[in-house]
Amino acid sequence: MRQLDFQKEELTEKERRNIDILEILRRRGPVSRPDISKEMGVNVVTISNYIDEFIKRNIVLEKELDVSEGGRRPVLLDLNPQAGYVIGVGLNLMNMVGLLVDLKGNIVTKTQVVRPKASVKEISECLLEIVREILRRSKEYSSYIKGIGVGIAGLVNKETGSIHWPQKMDHYYTYASVDLPLRDLIEKEFNLPALIENDATSACFGEHWLGLGCGVKNVLYMFSGVGCGIIINGEVYRGAQGYAGEVSIYNFKEEDLFSCPPGNPCFLKRWEMDLGIVEDVKAACIINKQDAANLFKLTSSNIDNIDLKSVFIGGRAKDPIALSALDNAAKRLGIKIAFLVNLLNPEMVIIGGGFEEAGDDFLSTVNTTVKQWAFRQSTDSLKIFYSQLRENAVALGAASLVMQRMFAQLW
Repeated sequence: MRQLDFQKEELTEKERRNIDILEILRRRGPVSRPDISKEMGVNVVTISNYIDEFIKRNIVLEKELDVSEGGRRPVLLDLNPQAGYVIGVGLNLMNMVGLLVDLKGNIVTKTQVVRPKASVKEISECLLEIVREILRRSKEYSSYIKGIGVGIAGLVNKETGSIHWPQKMDHYYTYASVDLPLRDLIEKEFNLPALIENDATSACFGEHWLGLGCGVKNVLYMFSGVGCGIIINGEVYRGAQGYAGEVSIYNFKEEDLFSCPPGNPCFLKRWEMDLGIVEDVKAACIINKQDAANLFKLTSSNIDNIDLKSVFIGGRAKDPIALSALDNAAKRLGIKIAFLVNLLNPEMVIIGGGFEEAGDDFLSTVNTTVKQWAFRQSTDSLKIFYSQLRENAVALGAASLVMQRMFAQLW
């Protein structure tokens, strides 16, 4: 296996500077040494020493000369996107996406399957098959693939790469400890270092790394209403053991005392991943048979198999049952976001995980609700929008986390 340590959390000053320089080149290249020096506030001689090492390793390329205002024209530098490739796999609400990306985040190969609706072990096997498929399609890149990043639901043990998976027992939720050592399984089969990260954290990092630019320092990524990714002062916030971002509390022994009828459900209580939308639609269909028949005809579904995708289709077609369920869910999500906005005061809140398909009205209702429930001072400059990376966010984020470690350690 290639000797990259993806589990290392603390970075040396040299590793941080490697990341900072290579990130400027990834984001702004072609760029000159003096421009990098100016952006980082580090003298150009020091920058040149780092750049010389990058060039020697073929990570950075020298390009055409920049225009000069007088004197010697500075050489332009750029990240070599073909110096290495990364596989990223992401689990979304409705699908699982696998990507092969270069060092600038450009997608070389993509494969996608419908999300398995079974146990975590079956989801894990689907994940492994996606990696196999990416490798089958990418034989010409195989010697340049440096690692595998996975974004998956649940509480990820950073030391072992195992997962505590949210499993529903009867009508109660509990976190079931999954014995499957996912990281070890991936590394053993593919002989590549693997990084396992929570889905929301992966997506949040992907948006920050590839989509938002360097000026944004405080971001929340809402992966449905179940969990969120958090970036504070430009750094991913994982908490003491890596479990930060679970935006609900739950005690099945106190289920009846925590029913919160007015909130239906309480915004602090555990929700279904789809925000309860499908359950609301089914309840409405039982009451209103005629509207239900219209929705089923529109979406080629029935009371037993209607799913979130069908509701989104109904919403776009202005079906009244779908619109009502989406409106209620947007308000519930908006209240939860308002609580987090008051707590963390982010610059941006990104909604993703599959809800990008819910439409403009859903996002508008979330925005309005947040402004109604949060402090005005916290929302004056707040931006709330859908994920720019959409269904690729988790996979690209997981791949980008691997790239960041590669930049630090110069693979």
